[in-house]
Amino acid sequence: MKTFLLGLLCCVFSCKGSDGPGPGPVDPPGPQGPSDVAFWLTKGDRSVLFAKQNVILNFSSQLNASPNITVDESQAYQEIDGFGYTLTGGSATLINGLPEARKTALLEDLFRWDSTHIGVSYLRISIGASDLSASTFSYNDMPAGQTDPTLANFSIQVEKTDLIPVLQRILAINPHIKILGSPWSPPEWMKTNGNFKGGKLKPEYYAAYAQYFVKYVKAMQAEGIPIDAITPQNEPLHPGNNPSLDMQAAEQADFIGNHLGPAFRAAGITTKIICYDHNADRPDYPLTVLGDAKAAQFTDGSAFHLYGGSISALTQVHNAFPDKHVYFTEQWVGGPGNFAGDLKWHVSNLIIGAPRNWSRNVLEWNLAATADYKPHTPGGCTTCLGALTIGSDYTKNVAYYIIAHASKFVRPGSVRIASNLPGSLENVAFRTPDGKKVLIVLNSGANAQPFNIQYKGKQAATELAPGAVGTYVW
Repeated sequence: MKTFLLGLLCCVFSCKGSDGPGPGPVDPPGPQGPSDVAFWLTKGDRSVLFAKQNVILNFSSQLNASPNITVDESQAYQEIDGFGYTLTGGSATLINGLPEARKTALLEDLFRWDSTHIGVSYLRISIGASDLSASTFSYNDMPAGQTDPTLANFSIQVEKTDLIPVLQRILAINPHIKILGSPWSPPEWMKTNGNFKGGKLKPEYYAAYAQYFVKYVKAMQAEGIPIDAITPQNEPLHPGNNPSLDMQAAEQADFIGNHLGPAFRAAGITTKIICYDHNADRPDYPLTVLGDAKAAQFTDGSAFHLYGGSISALTQVHNAFPDKHVYFTEQWVGGPGNFAGDLKWHVSNLIIGAPRNWSRNVLEWNLAATADYKPHTPGGCTTCLGALTIGSDYTKNVAYYIIAHASKFVRPGSVRIASNLPGSLENVAFRTPDGKKVLIVLNSGANAQPFNIQYKGKQAATELAPGAVGTYVW
């Protein structure tokens, strides 16, 4: 009977459904006493989804022959700003349209940091429409043939329906969340082709567009929404999206160095300016901007996506400009998705790969979409799988679990620390502001892999199934 009751108690604390809110309260001590290491697990076959494991993992002087992941906090690297998603305009509309009780539950689940929630700590939003908005717009649209170089008609009123109310609720839950703003296009009248898709920013409107950013940051601040950072352009080498803009590296350096940076300084705005915001296959772009003396004085660092190139390009840019920061700001999951394959690739390249290559954050792309990947603009992404699928309620997809494995434990202000890479055991380690150690491990091999977490000369023995992800905290 005692054995039965103990098993029942363990199940109450540790058993979770596939769409549950994440880890529950701390599990009670097992029959062998408390565990030195807490362990959360996700398996590629979805049999375990970000569930705290009721197992005993204690450090011991007794050695075994399994591979060691040695965590060494005497070697420290970059500070971490956070983990999260892009809250597209479409995501905000879908979240805001949920029944009140479910909307509250979802926002708490995502943004509160406690024993039962994942504590997302970083968001990216679009300045004006992205391709995952229902329609194209800017904050200074004018009738065809008209211009507004003084920005007399600038307004963020369009965002007061969904985006701003959702952000205000998020900030009420987590007042310290970092928010990055990125435009997909300037107003059409500022562009060479007079269209939201493609074209270039006319040189005569560089100064006006810099003031557009000033007005944006001030307008959002007036709504109680601090903008921690902006990028001048999302994917400046991809003018085929809708909306989009062609902005070459020399043009961005000119815009930042001679217009945007001085405009922010004159207005007393401390919002960071981060350059590039595109794929890792073109490190020459951020190297050009950061190598421009005028632009560099205003540029905090560079941002990357990984639809091309290798994540190691982030280290190339870091090594060239070690005083500038590196960020990872977007990666989609293509619908309908392959949970096991997507989990493995994204954890390997983003959650592990980006921080190991100096990134201060990791952002998955779209937070929410419908089951048929809406809303999106005409010509926008038609197969972008959200971290959440939202209809009358919401369900969680692979990007939710990818981010949860880091966001819940690697809090802002954490520092990456050293760890080795034995065989198929890809990993990254951190020290949190309260002194805890966090180790995120992916078994990228085809077979189950036992291994040891080695720390200060002692070992804790554990094992991961093929394709499984474990977060270990002590």
